[in-house]
Amino acid sequence: MLVVECDAQLPVAEARRGDPAAWDALFKRYQLPLYAYVFELVRHEQTCLDIVQETFINATRYLGSLRNDQRFGSWLFAIAHQKCIQQWRKPKRDEVPWEDPLDELVGAEAGPADMMIRQEQEAELMARVAELPLAQRSVLLLHFIEGFSLEEIAHVTQAHVGTVKSRLHYAKRALRELLKP
Repeated sequence: MLVVECDAQLPVAEARRGDPAAWDALFKRYQLPLYAYVFELVRHEQTCLDIVQETFINATRYLGSLRNDQRFGSWLFAIAHQKCIQQWRKPKRDEVPWEDPLDELVGAEAGPADMMIRQEQEAELMARVAELPLAQRSVLLLHFIEGFSLEEIAHVTQAHVGTVKSRLHYAKRALRELLKP
């Protein structure tokens, strides 16, 4: 699970004033988690890269509308989430699945057989997660992969906390069913 550092330490106010170094720090902090989240929703490399780029472009345009600098991370993920929904609603075209380069990175302490088994298990889990409806998949990824609280997920998805809890419950239940032998 990724650790979400406190957004209060981020240079959001400086970025609002147009400081390029502040934007660079924000970009470096959020580019990988945002990419991972978007990729798990859209499952297409180029589309993912486009959405992440559009998210940061929108963030630069609308940072002045952010009222609480400490919520920058969830605000940024909310922009990306809306972009994913817009993409999901577009007519589908033939897309070639992208091979994840992170699959090549493995821990040095595990033997080759252990690494292969773990990769197969992770691939199976993510394939089953991809079968979930978008609303369930997004709350599951935001909670367990990105480490967001239920309140932050509610902000990102623009849903009530009760709705987030319900989606998370049904996502876990559906995932259990999909993973049964």
